[in-house]
Amino acid sequence: MSNPIFNTGAFPDQFSEKKRERRRFYMNDQGGVTEQSRQSPAQGQPFAAQYGMPGQQAGGAGADQLNRQYNLPDAAGSQGAAMTYDDVIRKTVTSFAVVLLGAAGAVALGMVMPGAIMALALVAALAGFGLGLVNAFKKEPNPALILAYSATQGFFLGAFTMVMEMMFPGIAVQAVLATLAVFGTVLALFKSGKVRATPKLNKMFFVAIIGYAVFSLMNFGLMMFTDMEMFGLRSGWFGVAIGAFAILLATYSLVMDFTNIQEGVEAGVSQKYGWAAAFGLTVSLVWLYIEILRVIAIVRSMAE
Repeated sequence: MSNPIFNTGAFPDQFSEKKRERRRFYMNDQGGVTEQSRQSPAQGQPFAAQYGMPGQQAGGAGADQLNRQYNLPDAAGSQGAAMTYDDVIRKTVTSFAVVLLGAAGAVALGMVMPGAIMALALVAALAGFGLGLVNAFKKEPNPALILAYSATQGFFLGAFTMVMEMMFPGIAVQAVLATLAVFGTVLALFKSGKVRATPKLNKMFFVAIIGYAVFSLMNFGLMMFTDMEMFGLRSGWFGVAIGAFAILLATYSLVMDFTNIQEGVEAGVSQKYGWAAAFGLTVSLVWLYIEILRVIAIVRSMAE
């Protein structure tokens, strides 16, 4: 599942006007203090008036501006409390708990109905893709739809991992540890300020993801309707190279998620947008895990 689509428009722009208003206040571009400050004491402007002391003309203008500034609505406005990092963590943990429940359900069902598990996994993957698109383009996050996405993706992950584990024992632990290592490294680098999402990198990222999506769809079609190997065109060292490229894209997707979260918290967006942040992280980590699992499987198949 490709998160770049889902990272677009994660948080609203309705708070930008408030930020501009605050900037205008501090830059004194609304008259009043600015005009007074342009006059020097030598031009007959009293010292107190020039610097906005009480009872003077400039002071009155400054007081009016302070009142306007004080009365500006909070970023969350009437939408309730503002989003915090703790909100994002709680909602993300909830989302991943549902992913794990879905995966556990797939494993349990696979033990009872091993012949039907892959067909059900394909249905879950398609359902997850549809729910992902719906959640991505909704103007406001819907917790029920986001958790439904987590459940379907969890079921697919559980089934896919179960099949890979039967073919390559121990691969699930390897993929989980590698995913956690990448996530922790990206988070540490982002927190230190060494990595950031930039407009130029974002444009390159979206171009790359379009190409990757086209290739993936073509490869999926070949796997479904021909007698190609399990990974289709993504076999051998070419498959490893494509997988490494996809892991790089998924890693940058995490950087975009962290950037969205940071900007959302700093802008004081409504608490409900914590679900949008949780959704983005879920998509990125699911994508990253699948790509890592696939690369490990390809490498191990080559070694056998």
